[in-house]
Amino acid sequence: MSLTAAMIGTTTEPIVHDVDSRWLMAYPAGFASPDPCYLDTRRDGGIEAHPLFPVCLEWPAVLALGDRLKAAGLTRDESARSVHYTHDLVIHRAVRPGDRTRTTATLASIEPHRSGTLAILRLETVDDRGEPIASTAMGSLYRDATPRPGADAGAGADGGTEASPEPAPDPVHAQRVTVAAGAAHVYTECSRIWNPIHTDPRTAARAGLPGIILHGTATLAMAVSEVVRHDAGGQPGRVRRIEARFVGMVPMPSEIEIRIFPATGRTGDGTEDGGARSVPFDVQGPTGRRVLREGTVRLGDS
Repeated sequence: MSLTAAMIGTTTEPIVHDVDSRWLMAYPAGFASPDPCYLDTRRDGGIEAHPLFPVCLEWPAVLALGDRLKAAGLTRDESARSVHYTHDLVIHRAVRPGDRTRTTATLASIEPHRSGTLAILRLETVDDRGEPIASTAMGSLYRDATPRPGADAGAGADGGTEASPEPAPDPVHAQRVTVAAGAAHVYTECSRIWNPIHTDPRTAARAGLPGIILHGTATLAMAVSEVVRHDAGGQPGRVRRIEARFVGMVPMPSEIEIRIFPATGRTGDGTEDGGARSVPFDVQGPTGRRVLREGTVRLGDS
């Protein structure tokens, strides 16, 4: 594996975006979330950004970091076999129409993993005044690869598939969602997140996948939408933090089930999400096994 400790700290130049209402509305439309708060420009205060919208701003920075790592020795084949494994997004403030944003990506750490190598990317998005909008720790799993000597030796995460799932409590809410055959193509265009393993069967096969699969962030976005409806009174601005681990693939067409579990009391002691109420969730795939677990949405008051 060409990832080494010497690559840690590699950072991109800021990726600049001008965010408009069209993009903010397209994103939730890309996973069939037609809630008026995202689409109705006649609302008092206008439309709101979907809580997971920052992934749209982050993707070009992720690609730019990948280019830098390839220049430092990461091979194209190794890069193609990476999968999105964990996501931890802290929302400092919602994205708004008219925002000019700047996003940087940094390779924060690499560690051995039983399925390969786990790389943690730190993504920071700020506005044109330098004020923070979103901070993300994104885990990328490079399958069937071993870090070279000198890589950080962390404890390692569990595997990229759910071999022995722990029992889950009874959900307080469950929603089945049909995933259409063209769902990944629609999400790709609406989010502007283009990765050919989601839309090109030949590329997916070369990456060792059984076929094209739905983006992990599309699955996560659908789950977050359901939490906003069920636990946040339909107010996406209450979302302070989103965490999840991707443990399976969603083929197309198929059906998934989003399950929401009893919320816990307020947590935190003055951190970014201090005082937030935590809502656990997971997503089951078409076989009944989870494709997303350890999901949590942390909600503030407004």
